[in-house]
Amino acid sequence: MLVFSGRSNPVLAEQIAAQIGEPLGACEIKTFCDGELWVKYRENIRGRDVFIIQSTTPPAENLLELLILIDAAKRASARRVTAVIPYFGYARQDRKDQPRVAITAKLVANLITSAGADRVISMDLHAPQIQGFFDIPFDHLYSSAVLLKSFREQQIPSLSVVSPDVGGIKMARSFAKRLKADLVVLDKRRPRQNEAEVMNIIGEVNGRNVLLVDDMIDTGGTFANAVKAMVKAGAEAVYGACTHPVFSGDAPQKIRESGVKQILVTDTIPLRKEIEETGLVSVQSVAGLFAEAIKRTHLHQSISSLFDVDKDKLM
Repeated sequence: MLVFSGRSNPVLAEQIAAQIGEPLGACEIKTFCDGELWVKYRENIRGRDVFIIQSTTPPAENLLELLILIDAAKRASARRVTAVIPYFGYARQDRKDQPRVAITAKLVANLITSAGADRVISMDLHAPQIQGFFDIPFDHLYSSAVLLKSFREQQIPSLSVVSPDVGGIKMARSFAKRLKADLVVLDKRRPRQNEAEVMNIIGEVNGRNVLLVDDMIDTGGTFANAVKAMVKAGAEAVYGACTHPVFSGDAPQKIRESGVKQILVTDTIPLRKEIEETGLVSVQSVAGLFAEAIKRTHLHQSISSLFDVDKDKLM
């Protein structure tokens, strides 16, 4: 087994390799003056089981870099190539929700498969059905095992778990079940992309502590509006749990002004300095989870025991 890393999240890759007990493989990646990418493996990978760790966060070069790494590994006669994608970008473009738009998530799946990947490991897809876009094995990991541990230790009283939209109900239900908390849903209307307006709160939050659960926070608009709605409805304190801390644009300012007490995220994406400076975001590493998944994949063992599969997620 050999583990390599692209440049999207080298810190996480190093932590995963350390958890596995092996150093990262030697790989050279360059960007030429005209923007072209160049990749070379500095060691023999012929007949080896190769794992490439690379999140496909913006800019698009990270996705292209992953594709080139996969292609180079296949052309170097690697026995098997597994793309380890902690954050799967373009996952929100999973359907044709308006005329003349691309289903980019499917396109990305085709690109990864065509590049030569034999298997994919990812975490908390924005749309779980994306697994079906791939014609190769896809292992879907859940961050709940890591995030739930922290909130269990805090023992927050009178807790209600809130989904900021209908699409996140299953994830929120899983948190509520394991934390023995009530489930609350926000009914929102999105006037345009990256903007969200909270309309109705389905459930009781008055006088209670609230945990907002989502797979990602991008511009922060949905999350900030949800926090404000909870506070307006009488919530004592509002916490957040998010797998992928995208925090693009002016998200740090929105988070700072929202009134949230704490947001717990994972390290699938490097945290922006501006969001660190708010002092409201704490990071839990998922390196151990990915390391165990990689080891078990290499040994042809089941990885389903790494997380408690919630039947609600399968319904």
